[in-house]
Amino acid sequence: MSERILTQPALADLAGVPARSRWVASGPIRLHALDYGGDGVPVLVLPGITSPAIAMDFVARELTGLVRPIVLDVRGRGFSDDGPSYTLEDYAADTEAVITELGLDGAVLLGHSMGARIAGLTAAKGQVALRGTVLVDPPMSGPGRGPYPTTLAAFQGQLQQARRGTDADEVARSWPRWPRREQELRARWLTSCGDDAVAETHRGFESEDFFDFWPSVPAPAVLVYGADSPVVSALGAQEAARANVGARLVEIPDAGHMVFWDNPRAGLEAVRDILRELVA
Repeated sequence: MSERILTQPALADLAGVPARSRWVASGPIRLHALDYGGDGVPVLVLPGITSPAIAMDFVARELTGLVRPIVLDVRGRGFSDDGPSYTLEDYAADTEAVITELGLDGAVLLGHSMGARIAGLTAAKGQVALRGTVLVDPPMSGPGRGPYPTTLAAFQGQLQQARRGTDADEVARSWPRWPRREQELRARWLTSCGDDAVAETHRGFESEDFFDFWPSVPAPAVLVYGADSPVVSALGAQEAARANVGARLVEIPDAGHMVFWDNPRAGLEAVRDILRELVA
């Protein structure tokens, strides 16, 4: 069983988050989400491999007023239960359960990294009604495509560092461009991510091919990627454009894989523009 820890300082962060907790059952798995409310079109935000929901609070805040953001603690992260497995199919089934149980028909899916893969597969399956899909820097690794740029050992080292006790200054040595608050949240909340969830998801990055389902993601679909991303290379972006001609690609300058963290202004402005078009 994965060791997962939430300390009092981490829980205290929630006092400043303008969202309420929502709970959904996906089979035996209890899933937690942060619902920012409002009367706008719901946008279900799906975070990355080591990002609990609160890690995307700064993204959700920039979208309130325009849409109704709901950020999911993906299974094995944050307050959501561990799962018996962590395949893309598992994650997509969880996403369908959240949309169904919270009455989010006609939602937009907005996913980053792992979450972009989940959003893409959910949309391609077509089991729930969606208004559109926004995929931000989805891992394009897979069988015959080379490894995911960040090794599993690197992720495991980050988890161990967090559990022995880390702080924003130490996080900043790995992520110097991030806003200070996001470095602080990373230091306090990474321990909520389970070893099994991270390890199995990382294996999926290299065994489950993004391009198996990407051509079937229906329009409107937008793929956003960092100009300097090692995850979505220039060649990968070109292949994505050829494989799904109905999708639009948007490049974010001066950003790597962590698009919103690397260049918050440009990344969030681009997503707001995309969402304005989708909800018009």
